[in-house]
Formats: sequence, C-alpha cells, structure tokens
Amino acid sequence: MEEKNKSVCFTGHRKIRKKDTLLEYNLYKNIENLIMKGFIYFYAGGAKGFDALASKAVIKLKEKYSYIQLILVLPFYDQFRKENNWSFEEIKEYKELRKQALKVIYIQEDYSIGCYYKRNRRLVDLSSVCVCYKYKNHGGTAYTVEYAERRGLKIVSLEVREGSEII
Repeated sequence: MEEKNKSVCFTGHRKIRKKDTLLEYNLYKNIENLIMKGFIYFYAGGAKGFDALASKAVIKLKEKYSYIQLILVLPFYDQFRKENNWSFEEIKEYKELRKQALKVIYIQEDYSIGCYYKRNRRLVDLSSVCVCYKYKNHGGTAYTVEYAERRGLKIVSLEVREGSEII
C-alpha cells in the first residue's frame, strides 16, 4: 500500500494533436512537481504517442532524480506487432524504453480481446495519481480516466485549455 501512495500512472491518446504544443512541457513540469511531493514510481502502458512521451519524460527526469522509477505495464509481448502503423523509430524507441524501465509487467503473453482494458485497470490499481492526456470522451483513455475516478485517484489532466495551469 505504501508503494501505491508513491505511484503515478499515465494514460493518453496515441495521437498527439498538433495544437497541443505545450503538452511535453506541461507533462515534464507536472511529473517534476509530483516527484517533489514524494512520488517515486511511474507506470506507463507502452503504447506509442502519450505513453511513450510520458516514459521519455520520466527517463529524462531520472537524470536529475536518480531514485525515481519507470515501470511499464504492457498488455502482451511486442504489442507493436499487433497494432498498426508503428514506424521503425517508434519500435526502436519502444524497445529502448523497455530496457530503461526498472520493471516490465506483461498482462498476458499474446493478444486477446480485452487485454488493453486489463492493462489499463492494472495501471490504475497500482497508483494513487493518474496523469492523463484526454481529448475524446470515448475509447481506452476515456475508460481509464473514468475507472481512475471511480477508484478515487487524483486526476491530473494535461489537456491544454485556455486558462489551464500546471499543478
């Protein structure tokens, strides 16, 4: 339970909107603020897009805060083989992030219907804060944020809106 109180999960869309130019900056600053509040463990789901961006931010911040840890929670082995449109660079980055993570948790060996939802629930169940990048009210990210809210997690939304602030 003590580890959960020091744990953060990430959820977000695979596609980063061009208009969200401050997303990377806001993500970095919010993670750093969470570190200052005592958070150590950062759980990401291994997808391209926001998951990769969040994982890279944690790895970058680890240079400054050596005690923080990235833990990947993956739905199945080599998810890029099942999902469409992974570029060579994205696959290379995925493999590199797996190497840099403290631990990699696989929900199951192979793809099956529902494995992404199982992964998303595990991310939330391991955490007390959920950092999200959500601009649609349907799909995996919306489901995960709703699940996190029901489980009582603090939600940190990174959708950049006029007047929004960094926590």
